[in-house]
Amino acid sequence: MENFNQIIQKQRDFFNLNETLNISLRKAYLICLQKVLLDEKNSISDALNKDLGKHYMESYMTEIGIILSELSLTISRLDKWAKIQKVKTPLSQFKSKGYIMPEPYGVVLIMSPWNYPFQLSLLPLIGALAAGNTVVLKPSAYSSYSSLCLKKILSKVFPESYVTVVLGGREENANLLNEKFDYIFFTGSPSVGKLVMSKAALNLTPVTLELGGKSPVIVEKTANIKLCAKRVAFGKILNAGQTCVAPDYLLIDKSIKSEFIKYYKEELDINYSEIPHIINIKHFKRLVALINETIKEGGECETDYYTDENNLFISPCVLSNVTFDSTIMKEEIFGPVLPIIEYDYLDDAIDLLKNKPKPLALYLFTTNKKIEKKVLKELSFGGGCVNDTIVHLASSNLGFGGIGDSGMGQYHGKKTFETFTHYKSILKKSNIIDINLRYHPYSKKKYNILKRFI
Repeated sequence: MENFNQIIQKQRDFFNLNETLNISLRKAYLICLQKVLLDEKNSISDALNKDLGKHYMESYMTEIGIILSELSLTISRLDKWAKIQKVKTPLSQFKSKGYIMPEPYGVVLIMSPWNYPFQLSLLPLIGALAAGNTVVLKPSAYSSYSSLCLKKILSKVFPESYVTVVLGGREENANLLNEKFDYIFFTGSPSVGKLVMSKAALNLTPVTLELGGKSPVIVEKTANIKLCAKRVAFGKILNAGQTCVAPDYLLIDKSIKSEFIKYYKEELDINYSEIPHIINIKHFKRLVALINETIKEGGECETDYYTDENNLFISPCVLSNVTFDSTIMKEEIFGPVLPIIEYDYLDDAIDLLKNKPKPLALYLFTTNKKIEKKVLKELSFGGGCVNDTIVHLASSNLGFGGIGDSGMGQYHGKKTFETFTHYKSILKKSNIIDINLRYHPYSKKKYNILKRFI
């Protein structure tokens, strides 16, 4: 077992040398990371294939490419992001200047999950380093090949006093959370998120929680059904459904349900014969139990559903005749299973969603602008798409994060830099003039003058 207290103290000593306050040094390390990632992209693809069975194109599209894009943006914009920002000061503070000074928090803990082990480790790490922090990174034990690869890559770029990768499982997680950090960034399940927040509270440590939940897809009757089926299938089957913003279930107008199922099945038959596998036997059995129990309750499987336990494979599955009381609707699915719930009136569907926990994502398919405006205005969720799924994550100009049960805080692009930055507010007063108004003794005359300024 590593001595985490020593690791953190080593990083704190390095941070206190003020080396990371140097913007040029931050950029130099990020450029070095960029070069090493390009050199190691085949190793990353191999690790992802071993852990999750990902095709190299999916690995590049959802992990390597997004990381490289984030690095390029951060390197090019860092000087601007890190600038001191001048602000206006009120007349009552004449003569003075006001400015906001970005500063790093210090030693940061990043805890990342297994489903996108590189992207969800390196995107927050890039922002944390750009902001001037040191980082302890704890990747998941479930994606062991990827975690080892991360450690190898980052050790080529950073000294351990700057970035340390800690391997291990629950014991290591628990011991790390008992230490004092200056900021904690966690991606994972809501249940573990609550534990992280409770541990952070003991040291008054600020946190960002990127959690999950049941992200709905609303398909309204004016939607382009064929294209909708294609785009829902992409979002649902990506990484075998093991995506925090995957479409969890479908709420669809009753009149178009059969047409959607027809096109969705066609899309599965043509394009999704090979998909990634489930991460481990525990999650495989959990998914199979959810499906089987829902079918026992009256749910109907609309596809040729089959499983292969030896290879941790579950074929894409569509379940109809599902209600919010069905077993499959009790928890986030995190697999290639799409439950379909039909509605008669959109207002009823909206009312149902208002009483559910706020999801990390929501997807709406419609060509009616009034309905688009209504849904986006009335329903609260982390982020999402109109007439597509998942791709809002690909824009560095859109902050990503949850609300309520699905998390707190945002990152991606400039938002990541802001997340790991404390903005220090400074008012610099002139010594040339000193207005006597605020000083004792107070008087009626001073009071009347004061009211004019404030």
